[in-house]
Amino acid sequence: MAGRTARNGRQGRRTSSWAVRAAAAAACGTLALTACGSTKDTGGSSTGGDGTGRVGVILPLLTSPFWQSYNDYVPKMATSEGVDALKTVNSNSDPSQQITDINNELNQGVKGLVVAPLDSAAIQAGLDQAERKGVPVVAVDVAPDKGKVAMVVRANNVAYGEKACDYLGRHITSGKVVQIMGDLASVNGRDRSEAFRSCVRKKYPKLRVLEIPAKWESDTAASKLDTLLNANPDIKGIYLQAGGVYLAPTLQTLKSKNMLSTAGRAGHIVIVSNDGIPQEFDAIRKGEIDATVSQPADAYAKYGIYYIKAAMQGKTFTPGPTDHDSTIVKLPNGILEDQLPAPLVTKDNVDDPKLWGNTVK
Repeated sequence: MAGRTARNGRQGRRTSSWAVRAAAAAACGTLALTACGSTKDTGGSSTGGDGTGRVGVILPLLTSPFWQSYNDYVPKMATSEGVDALKTVNSNSDPSQQITDINNELNQGVKGLVVAPLDSAAIQAGLDQAERKGVPVVAVDVAPDKGKVAMVVRANNVAYGEKACDYLGRHITSGKVVQIMGDLASVNGRDRSEAFRSCVRKKYPKLRVLEIPAKWESDTAASKLDTLLNANPDIKGIYLQAGGVYLAPTLQTLKSKNMLSTAGRAGHIVIVSNDGIPQEFDAIRKGEIDATVSQPADAYAKYGIYYIKAAMQGKTFTPGPTDHDSTIVKLPNGILEDQLPAPLVTKDNVDDPKLWGNTVK
């Protein structure tokens, strides 16, 4: 995430198209997706009928291109799976509201929940409520610190920070680089920040990392970047942990200081982002930024629905490789996480039609 972003008009975040597989392999039982291998079920009773029921889908926010795209994908994926998904609910960047939204969905009698947590710790209250009512939950984008979920559908956020570090390290020999961090209340913000910091320290010691804690808030990022650049006009690189939140204010701030030089020209600041939204792709084509990690909004929706259907049917999963180019891992807290692919996008592959950011308007 992710994580929280852009309250009351603040600009939010995020906007590989994955073709939906039409038929299941025999080992997948009644599931209509071919996610076997380590994703095949290990038994369990159905909730009745084909195991489906009404599903609630709770969004963290809708002010970001990424979550707007995810929201558009949800009903399409639900229809392809024969899942009765209620209209999505927007928690509007408020962790407390998200707990209320979970309770409201439970009171409507949903048989499953797909939730994108705003706060890795605070979400436990909602997860506990769902467990008491026997309703399985799949977490998307953010892993909870505690609480029961059937699966976390998420890309490897440690890899995000490492990919950004390696790109900057290969293109900048020495000097100052900035990472504009997400909310450290979210495991995403923590993973990306520490991975980037650790990678630079170990592999590119001639780089000096300056940090801006911005809580997924665009105005906070803009204000703090402006102040930092006043004191450090010799910045050579920037890592944006969420392009949907930080791209526009970063480019605007650099432009206002006459520091926005395109790639290949003198004074260019190398910028790597995260999200894979169309706006980032356009900025790469223009040479304003250099790369982004494409976080799969389409696959988040697809496999969020896939796993909640499986959970309602009583199916369970084991760690290991899947048949959709991902790996299920067991997190330190015992929760299983399907770590989906998130490719690095540069000028060399920015026009790849398989990237979800090239399939949305």
